[in-house]
Amino acid sequence: MSLPDRVPSTARSKVEPHSPHYLNSNGALVLFSGGQDSTACLAWALDRFATVETIGFDYGQRHRSELDQRPVIREGLTGLSDAWRSRLGPDHLLALPALGAISETSLTRDMAFEMTAGGLPNTFVPGRNLLFLTYAAALAWRRGLRVLVGGMCETDFSGYPDCRNDTIQSLALALSLGLDRPLAIETPLMWLTKAETWRLAHTLGGQPLVELIVAETVTCYQGDRTNAHAWGTGCGLCPACELRRKGWEEWQSAKT
Repeated sequence: MSLPDRVPSTARSKVEPHSPHYLNSNGALVLFSGGQDSTACLAWALDRFATVETIGFDYGQRHRSELDQRPVIREGLTGLSDAWRSRLGPDHLLALPALGAISETSLTRDMAFEMTAGGLPNTFVPGRNLLFLTYAAALAWRRGLRVLVGGMCETDFSGYPDCRNDTIQSLALALSLGLDRPLAIETPLMWLTKAETWRLAHTLGGQPLVELIVAETVTCYQGDRTNAHAWGTGCGLCPACELRRKGWEEWQSAKT
């Protein structure tokens, strides 16, 4: 079997149109953190795959409150659609303390958010997405799932090299070869701005999904769940909050 046949290309210029009449039977495993982007991706997968499971990672992140929200969000999604309820399968939470132990970053240490000498923000956790996708691929192999879904994006992002499309699709090729089984990595947000991510959520689940994301997802790097804003809870000052707020305001402005 030739390599192109074994490793389907999944790069997209834009998220593909909603198609309620076609369900992918390969099954999907969604990297689900409990944040805005991964929740939008989970809704996207539930709209397209007959079977959807989720995986999360506890690596000692400061914003660990996102993990507490994962079951709340999953339950909320099942209440939005009977079809989504029937398609949502088991959740898997893996502990990766070694990643936090070797990462000297502001997501795993009590330090201020700033740019490093190398030009990357100190919120960059080296190897994080590479490890997450590798562990997810191993689980997908055991569960018989052929597609991984992640919220990586290189349109509105902090410059993380492991969020780039070339990185993700190169890893998809390596994982397919290493597992000796076709494995696709879908990234529905790759070419979307944050405003377009909000719009995608509204397209998939209407105002109820938007309200669920606002009320329950955690994006704030501080894990703040006490300060409420129109766009959700968070400190309002960290880079993640600023990006989420900016996207919300742009989406709201585009609607008027």
